[in-house]
This record gives sequence, C-alpha cells and structure tokens, in this order.
Amino acid sequence: MAQSTLKLGMPTLIEAPSLRVCAQLCKELGLDFIEINMNMPQYQPQTIDPAALCAVARRYGVGYTMHIDENLNACDFNKDVAQAYTRSVLQTILLARTAGIPTLNMHLSRGVHFTLPDRKVYLFDAYREIYMDGIRRFRDACTEAIGGDDVRICLENYNGYLGFQREAIDLLLQSPAFGLTLDVGHNHVQRRQDEAFILERGERLCHMHLHDAMGQRDHLSLGEGEMDIPAQLALAKAHGCSVVVEVKTIASLRDSIAWLRAREKLL
Repeated sequence: MAQSTLKLGMPTLIEAPSLRVCAQLCKELGLDFIEINMNMPQYQPQTIDPAALCAVARRYGVGYTMHIDENLNACDFNKDVAQAYTRSVLQTILLARTAGIPTLNMHLSRGVHFTLPDRKVYLFDAYREIYMDGIRRFRDACTEAIGGDDVRICLENYNGYLGFQREAIDLLLQSPAFGLTLDVGHNHVQRRQDEAFILERGERLCHMHLHDAMGQRDHLSLGEGEMDIPAQLALAKAHGCSVVVEVKTIASLRDSIAWLRAREKLL
C-alpha cells in the first residue's frame, strides 16, 4: 500500500492467537499498528512483557494501541470491585508508558439497570452523584498515572450514550489524559445518535474504529454495507485519528484492506 496520511491498524483476531502472528499479518498488509484486545487471556496487563512487546514491534515494524477490557466498571458501587478495575487500568497505563503505546481505547459502562413496568432505571443515573464521584476518582487516578507522558485514554461510543454517561464523559475530558474514539459502525447502527455529541468535542477526537454496517448488522468488511466509508476516512484525516479496521476475521481484514488499496486516494 502506498504511503498513507492515516495511521491504519488491525485488531487482535481470534484466528491469530499470538502477538507474533498478528504482527506478521500486520506487516504483510502494510498496516501501521495492532490494537491489543485486553479481554483475551494472553493480553492481560499483569502478564504482558513490555520488552517482548517492543521486540515484536521492532522486528515487524509495527506499533500498538490497546483496547481495555470491555467489562471495565471503575465506578462500581462496591469499592473493592471499583478499585480492582481501576488498578487494572493503572497497570495498563504503566505498560503503555513503558512500551510507548499512545492510545488506550475504553468503553464506558452503563452499569446495572432495574426494569420497571414502564422504563429502565440505571443505578448510575438514580445515584448520579455517587457515580460522578467515582468518575472523578477514576479520572484523577489515571491522570496522575499518565503524568506528562504521551498516553491518552479514548472513550468509545458503543450502544448509545445515556445522559449520565455524557455528563461523565465531560468530567473525564476535563483531564488531558482522556480523548474520544468514534466507532463509525456502532454510530451507524445506533442511528448516529452519538455523532453530534462527539463532533461537538471534535478537538478531543483522536481514534477511530472503522468497519461497514447494514441496518443492525455491524463489523462488516469495508464495502459490504451501506455506510459512506470515504466520508468516515475524511473525518479521520481531518481530526488526525489513528484508524483501526475493526473487522472480526482474517478474511474480512484482507478484503477490507484490498478495498482500501483499490482506493488509495482516500488515504
């Protein structure tokens, strides 16, 4: 692939069980980085060796971002649970600082909800002040851990931000340690309900998850869905985003990169 103005990456795939296999594929496809998925047992912050990460990066000429465990709930009302999740993120920050990884991607949990006859009540909303106190503690702990290093935790849209989540995001964005990820497929499936909120804070947008979608079908290969992929790439370029081609299989990744290679001017 010709030199791109975008930094393009791939996810760690279930079919590529080791970092070395991912790195070989990343190099073969001419991509810049791998987004390490920390839900997988081989990529836990307590067990990843930063020296090994750096060695693989040097050998294959690739970089990394990291996707924090999707179960993360650093504001759980059980303080022991919240502290354990926060400690896991702090370990990840240390790993990122040591290995020179600039971007940590994170989902913001909705927490538990009660289903009433006429509505859902989210406990984080019902006990909003307690929740916001937890958000502030998490923000401040992460900010202190990152210090002056070039590491940013980017908050990813998933199933539509609720009001209390939007308030929480604005609290987190008070710290330079936090930024935003736009997952364009999730945004499409959710009828673009998060797009305006994210773009109003566009100066903090620095990461993108790119995949196609059709109706409620998500994570399709590029060109297989109904999305305007060129417009998403233009948005990524305008904001200087790193871009993960976030499909789920090796075949889909190959097809997506071939689709991009046939449209070099988009990059």
